[in-house]
Amino acid sequence: MSDLRQVVRALFVEDNQALLASIFAFLDGRGFVLDAAPDGPSGLKLASTGDYDVIVLDWMLPRMDGIEVLQRLRALGEDVPVLMLTARDQLDSKLTGFSAGADDYLAKPFSMEELQARIVALSFRQLGRKQVLRVGGLTFNLLTQEITRDGRELKLYSGSRAILEVLMRQSPHVVPRERLEYAIWGDDVPDKDMLRTHVYELRRRLDLPEEPRMLQTISKLGYRLVDAGNDAHD
Repeated sequence: MSDLRQVVRALFVEDNQALLASIFAFLDGRGFVLDAAPDGPSGLKLASTGDYDVIVLDWMLPRMDGIEVLQRLRALGEDVPVLMLTARDQLDSKLTGFSAGADDYLAKPFSMEELQARIVALSFRQLGRKQVLRVGGLTFNLLTQEITRDGRELKLYSGSRAILEVLMRQSPHVVPRERLEYAIWGDDVPDKDMLRTHVYELRRRLDLPEEPRMLQTISKLGYRLVDAGNDAHD
């Protein structure tokens, strides 16, 4: 996936290490940030504590099967889209998965291209669901466009808003300069220094002198946004 406007954060809960290695090799460089868990309990822990766009969940897992993981995840109130992977292709198995809260279903064996397409489709569904972004004490309501840090309202220009939205969606990962430029100007970037101007304006309003810095510059790579309560160094 070459669309710089979105990076898909996906968690794979899969115990077949050979299959997992093949999937990761295929998706590498296509716009994905990938995590993996080898069994049900560790998958449930990551799924319930991480901020993922999509979870790819195998049916047959050690220590806790995928259906139980999914049921527990939904019981916690997590609505992240879940794609079930399984060798079961019968209708009753699909109905079991859907009734447990699955959003989509892919039977093994499958093509890597179809897997990628299913994940991307689910990620856009999640993008529409997520109306309020949060990183630590920073909140961005996408419906009202209200941005606050620890209750303090931030007034930002449109370019700074676009940068902040991308950084919040990808936090705490580093976002390359090119992705931020694309978020503001698409393919028509006016000047390399223009991004620096927008970032400076965002940092001036986001990080007051008495506050820990949330917006970090990563030399030669790009920028990232962190929870100041957990990672205050620059």
